Parts: sequence; C-alpha cells; structure tokens
Amino acid sequence: MTVEAHTDIAVVGAGPAGLSAALNAARSGQTVTLIDAQPGRGGQIWRGAKVDTPHPAATLLHALDACPNVRWPGQTEIAWVEASGDDRTLILHGPDGLTRLHTGRVILATGAVERFLPFPGWTLPGVTGAGALQAMVKAGLDVRGARVVVAGSGPLLLAVAAGLRQAGARVLGIAEQAPLASAARFGLAAARLGGKARESAGLAWALRGVGYWPGTYPVLAEGNGTLERVTLRRAGRNTTLDCEWLAVGFGLVPETRVAALLGCALTDSGAVQVDAWGQTSVRGVYAAGEITGVGGVDKALHEGTVAGCAASGQIERLRDAAATSARHSAFQAALDRAFTLRPELRELPAPHTVICRCEDVTHAQLRTQAGWTDAKLQTRCGMGACQGRVCGPATEALYGWRFSGVRPPLTPLPISDLLTPP
Repeated sequence: MTVEAHTDIAVVGAGPAGLSAALNAARSGQTVTLIDAQPGRGGQIWRGAKVDTPHPAATLLHALDACPNVRWPGQTEIAWVEASGDDRTLILHGPDGLTRLHTGRVILATGAVERFLPFPGWTLPGVTGAGALQAMVKAGLDVRGARVVVAGSGPLLLAVAAGLRQAGARVLGIAEQAPLASAARFGLAAARLGGKARESAGLAWALRGVGYWPGTYPVLAEGNGTLERVTLRRAGRNTTLDCEWLAVGFGLVPETRVAALLGCALTDSGAVQVDAWGQTSVRGVYAAGEITGVGGVDKALHEGTVAGCAASGQIERLRDAAATSARHSAFQAALDRAFTLRPELRELPAPHTVICRCEDVTHAQLRTQAGWTDAKLQTRCGMGACQGRVCGPATEALYGWRFSGVRPPLTPLPISDLLTPP
C-alpha cells in the first residue's frame, strides 16, 4: 500500500444514485471521490454510457466532468474499512494494488444484485441472469436471430426483453411469476406517474407481438452441454420451448455488503435503513438508490440528490424533497406488493440441484442446515469467489435464512498485495 489520499466525501457506486450524489456534493466545493469496480461510469442500468453519445446519462456525466473537485479513479472497489471515530479509511483495490483513502463522510450507492432461484438446469451455459444477458449484449454479444426466453419477476424483464429484441434476438415470450391481477395493479400504479407512464408506453411499443405470460415460471432447463430448451409451468401445466438463451431473474435485492462492513442497520426486507436525508444508522454514512429499497432509476437519482446535498451540508436545497420522496416510496411499495414471490418457487430445486455455484453445494446438502452460518461451516456455501452475492439471496428465498457474516476483504486479493507493508 503505497498511495494515501484524502477526500471530503467518498461516493461508493457510479450508477444513477452515485452519479447524482457525487454531482450534488461537488457543488458545495468539497472534494469528492467516486469509487466503482467498473471501468466506466453508469452502473448496470447505464452501462456503456459516455459523455459524447446520446444517452440519458450524458448530461449528468458532462456536468461531473466539469467539476475539478471530483476524482474518478475507475476499476476500484473497497476491500475493507478502518474506522476511528468519525474518520474512516477506505482500503481500495484497483489496477495498482491496494491504496488508502481517508474520508470523513461516505455515501453508499452500491445498487442491487439480481436474485436467482435455482431450478434443475439453471447452471447450463445459455442460462443467465436477465440483467446479465442485457449487460453482455451491451458489451457486444451478438444475439441476432437467437431464440430467447425471458423469465422471472419484475419490470426489469420488460426492459431486458425490449433491449434483446432491439439487438436482433427473437424473444419468444416473457414468463412473469406474479399473477395477472398483481401485474395489472402495478401497471395502473405506474401509469399514475408521468415518467413511468411514458416509459411503459415505450416498452409496450418495443415489445408489440411478444407474449407476456403472467403466473408462469421456469421449472427445467435442458441441453447437451448448452441450453437447448426450457420448460415453463403455468397453472399446473408444463410447456417446453426450444431456445438458445434463457434470461432469468427473480427481482433485485439491495447490495449491502459495504454497508454491513460499516455497521449500518438494515430493514426487515434487507435494505439499508435511512432517514429523510439518506443518513444511515452510522453517523457520517449516507445511502441512496436501490440499496435503500428497489424502486428504479428515478428514485435513485432523487435519493442521490438528497444524500449528496445532506452529506455536504446543503440542506437548504432540499425544501421540496419530502414530497418527491413520498411519491417514490409509494411506487416502491407497489412494486414490492405486485411482485411478491409465489411459494411454489421454493419447491423448484431437486435434491441434486446446485445452489452455491462457487463451491458446488447442492439443495440436498443445504436444506438440512439450521441457517446461513451452519451452511458455511458445514458445506462451504457462500465461501467461493462471489462470497455469497449469488447464493445468499437464493438461500434467503428458499430457506428463510438471513445472509450475514460479511467479513473483509470484500473482494479476492492477490497474496502479494496483502503482504505489501502499508
């Protein structure tokens, strides 16, 4: 560890919430460092966004680039944190190894991760997360002419299907596990919001002719070395479709590992607890975006503004924030109610189905364990490269366990970096 630096405010995460927080904090004149593991800014939802191309993020990125007090190292993530009173040192891992960043305030905007619910065949090549396939296509994967089934739960499925179709894929249909009545109620709630109504209309036009199958979920993926077909279940009846890709994700869950490392309290639903200004239970640590509850890009941008202003002492700019926050909270609650997971999904894994892909731990090995800690001790579940980011939410949905025990380092590190004296 040879590099030491100081910043007034560290923003962790460069998606919509993080970018908004960084820009608004920077307007106070204080120094801001934006931290993200990816080489570009925008997060998953704005992956590939650039200043000089038409994109919803372009204006925000351009404004940030005009701020000389904002530092963006890129490809850097938090390995661990050292705290002494209100002063914190973030130990960052990047292309140049470990570095130390001293800061007084932290804004967490680490977003959310996809929730996978294992079923027989879900580890076959060709079966991916819904957001993961979207990201691969944005990175250049050619899906022209490929037959794709999109499955799981939540409005993300519609955006993924629209993007795949635009990229030339043959989207055979969208299997939504929520019943028709729930999906319809959510659609009506979204239509009452101006921006959401326009977004819904755009998706409906982009997906014209593509089947939307509520009350439907995948039960089996099959193929000889790679995906060849998927079986969907609806109202107790199975239907099998030939396809090359299955993009499946059962909603999003807040990515709270850094928050847990800092000691922030969580809600019963697993989000970070915050007050009206985005302040967490730890003084000087704020949170914004999907980490406080999944509610979409508009909520993330608003909460980034609130946290950025609050962390930098610009409370006077937030006079009208409460009404906007209430509107986003109502939308988030409607989202949670509409896409509650059906109990049948807990019965999807067969005894031999792998739940923890990193350590090849099966459903038969896990279902007899008492909880997350026992599972780690007895089976090594959650102790592989992803450190529970994939299997943690899955076991919470399947067995009712609470993912816990976050320990540093948060990311696998080379031994040479750990042996280098600070």
